[in-house]
Amino acid sequence: MIAGAQPKVLVKLNDSNELVLDELFLTLFEKEVVSHKYKLVRGRDQLTKTSLDVKWLEFDKNGKYKDSFPDIAVGRSLLMSPFNHHFTWQTTLVTEIVEQKEDYIKFNTENSSYELFVLSE
Repeated sequence: MIAGAQPKVLVKLNDSNELVLDELFLTLFEKEVVSHKYKLVRGRDQLTKTSLDVKWLEFDKNGKYKDSFPDIAVGRSLLMSPFNHHFTWQTTLVTEIVEQKEDYIKFNTENSSYELFVLSE
């Protein structure tokens, strides 16, 4: 493992000699989990992913990245944050938008069906 490349879990021993999470780590970790805004559920197996933000990616005819957008469209791929090489999840290209509301999108991709929920504003 490369030093600094992976998040560290900070632990310590309490008065009873039990291993517990450090308060600062717990505060930061809980904040990150609580603040997730989006939940994606894959239809076939109920696989669930959450993220702070989402982008819809568009690719050119050669499959190279072209641009990103805040809204879904047929031919785009969903990318869940963080937006770097440690992203949470990326779908294949959207083939059909089944249902779309302000806080919910049901859509099909080249190989799966998904439901995207907005958890908070």
